[in-house]
Amino acid sequence: MRSGFCPLVAVAFLVFMAILPAGAQTVTINATPTVVHMGNTVYLNGTVSGIHTIAVYLFVTGPDLDSRGVTLENLNIPAGRGLFTTASVDLKTGTWNYPWDTSIILGNMNPGTYKVYVATSPIDRERFSHEGYASVDVTFLPSEKEATPVPLSPGIAVVALGITIITGSCMIRRLKNT
Repeated sequence: MRSGFCPLVAVAFLVFMAILPAGAQTVTINATPTVVHMGNTVYLNGTVSGIHTIAVYLFVTGPDLDSRGVTLENLNIPAGRGLFTTASVDLKTGTWNYPWDTSIILGNMNPGTYKVYVATSPIDRERFSHEGYASVDVTFLPSEKEATPVPLSPGIAVVALGITIITGSCMIRRLKNT
């Protein structure tokens, strides 16, 4: 009985060792720069190991965005159900990159800190397992392109002042009559 026990333990150990590395998949993400003005480009890149995949899936969460995450090109589209931003993976090196040009995205981006996620499966933030995803924070500052103020012509200023005085007078008169 003892002689049959050792081969059984050896087989179990070999099966355990074969399963352990196969299940360990990692993905990384970096952002350059991590503090940027809205409208500029953020360069996202990283690596994938432990899994052979041709693409990674990217999405972002942040101020006033869907908590599941949204695509990088259109902040109005929730991530999931087949809608993701993708970046191809170089199968030889396991690296990927994606230049995120925030000057051409759809939707409203407000100044603040956003979290960009990368996943090896097409799942949204609420469906992550313990592996197969990574994230990086990117802080967006107001756009460098300031809106140029439109000078108020003297004629328009007089009309605006007149409307304000008339409206105010009417409100005061109405309050006195009640």
